[in-house]
Amino acid sequence: MVRTHHATIEEFERFITLPENDDRLFEYIGGEIVEVVTNNYCSLVAANILIALGAYVKSKKLGYVTGEAGGYVVGDQRYIPDVGFVSKKKQAEPSHDTFNPNPPDLAVEVLSPTDKPRKVRTKIVNYLNAGTTVWLVDPAEKEIEVYSPGKSVKTLGIDDTLDGSDVVPGFKMPVKDIFET
Repeated sequence: MVRTHHATIEEFERFITLPENDDRLFEYIGGEIVEVVTNNYCSLVAANILIALGAYVKSKKLGYVTGEAGGYVVGDQRYIPDVGFVSKKKQAEPSHDTFNPNPPDLAVEVLSPTDKPRKVRTKIVNYLNAGTTVWLVDPAEKEIEVYSPGKSVKTLGIDDTLDGSDVVPGFKMPVKDIFET
């Protein structure tokens, strides 16, 4: 179950440090504290991207890839994408903060059954305003929507290939490999 609560950023920062929240993940979206909840299949889909993207980024020494517990400051919000990428150009060393003060260059958001469309739209708009490219992955439809600042959204189906464009140059992954179980 996703719990929400209207709060200030200061209240959010206090809330996430409470002992009862040690093993839980929360985002701060539009003034609400939202618990991050997923399921095994959505996590598997995210892991497929994480493994391929992480190996590629590491082999090319392009930057840092985080998993579904790596948080970022995006404007005045706090987000935890399923997969995030920050280039070495933007950040020379990996962040050790709970929420990286730099927004990611790329955020991968895998839709889970509990995601609220309004919250997802808010996150996409804020990511784009921060200069972040977003891969919105829909496991139910086996589609990926690619949002890039200043560009039209592009929808990829199972027979297409996801590429890193200018964010992760040279990265390519068949969409079918993302949903392969």
